[in-house]
Amino acid sequence: PFTPGKPGNYTSQYFDDTTGPLFPFGYGLSYTDFSLSDMALSSTTLNKTGKLDASVTVKNTGKRDGETVVQLYIQDETGSMIRPIKELKNFQKVLLKAGEQKVLHFTITEDDLKFYNSQLKYAAEPGKFNVQIGLDSQDVTQQSFELL
Repeated sequence: PFTPGKPGNYTSQYFDDTTGPLFPFGYGLSYTDFSLSDMALSSTTLNKTGKLDASVTVKNTGKRDGETVVQLYIQDETGSMIRPIKELKNFQKVLLKAGEQKVLHFTITEDDLKFYNSQLKYAAEPGKFNVQIGLDSQDVTQQSFELL
């Protein structure tokens, strides 16, 4: 993946231009501004049959009413196979009046952590996972939990 400040894998005729994306995934313009609080997890561990709640407060800090999309990404740090750095697992679109704030809750279960392993079995593996919530794929807050 593109990492700012590190040399890219490809050469370009335009040496003064970065080789990464112009805008991150989920980026959008609005007539107002939004901010997110730090994320809170209901627990630092998740049982295979349990649920985990990730909550964040989104606030319209602008002078106009507006809508935004809050995105939830999950990263598997200890999988038996190489996993994506960020997987979009959930999102919520919310309409807020100027100055209004709202607490959003995302539920994470074992099904959100499953993938096809080397035996082509759709399963979740125990280990450490990172949860990231943000307004786009780059500007995120992160917390970690462990699947038991």
